[in-house]
Amino acid sequence: MTRLSVNINKIATLRNSRGGNNPDLIQVAKDCERFGAQGITVHPRPDERHIRYDDVFELKKVVTTEFNIEGNCQEQKFIDLVLANKPEQVTLVPDALGQITSNHGWDTITNQRYLHDMIKVFKDAGIRVSIFVDPVIEMVEAAATTGTDRIELYTEAYATHFHQGNELAIAPYIKAAETAAKLGLGINAGHDLDLQNLQYFAQKIPALAEVSIGHALISDALYYGLENTIQMYLQQLTNV
Repeated sequence: MTRLSVNINKIATLRNSRGGNNPDLIQVAKDCERFGAQGITVHPRPDERHIRYDDVFELKKVVTTEFNIEGNCQEQKFIDLVLANKPEQVTLVPDALGQITSNHGWDTITNQRYLHDMIKVFKDAGIRVSIFVDPVIEMVEAAATTGTDRIELYTEAYATHFHQGNELAIAPYIKAAETAAKLGLGINAGHDLDLQNLQYFAQKIPALAEVSIGHALISDALYYGLENTIQMYLQQLTNV
């Protein structure tokens, strides 16, 4: 079964908007696990507009499932943060400084040597590595030469085109996933997956190890409640 990792960035955004500690990010992480989430994801950025670097140290103390730290390894502070906390997984994302949200995967051809060297740093520390990639066969093939354990398929294009024709929307992801599986890469996915498109994606990508979902899940929780929402997402992954 595909694991659900809840990205709690938006909880930190809400907390930061008023200062103080409401909502309590650490308690929310613990509650997400208690409600059935099989992982906690954070994506600290240099401006700390949502997850703060100090949050990562506090989360490391309490997360009992799988801790996944996403971010740009071109920032030395991010590298130091990951090595200091040693999460189960680090996901390398090619974000530009000040970028609102992730919007593309790595060019694994151009950055092949760089990624190889950075991935070795994390793997030598005993941390599983996943790298963010677009559903392009050539990029998946080059990813396999970097030493990464997994790729995370960037799913915004799938989500955008899902209601225009789900078969066309999923087609490049199936090809990318098949290529990854043949090359021995684990497959994660994330970005704009929600209650409408998640089940179909998981059905069509049978080797899918993990999905990381934040914005949609937290938005749904405003209507359905956090516990119920997590169960609803888990149900989408169960009925495949």
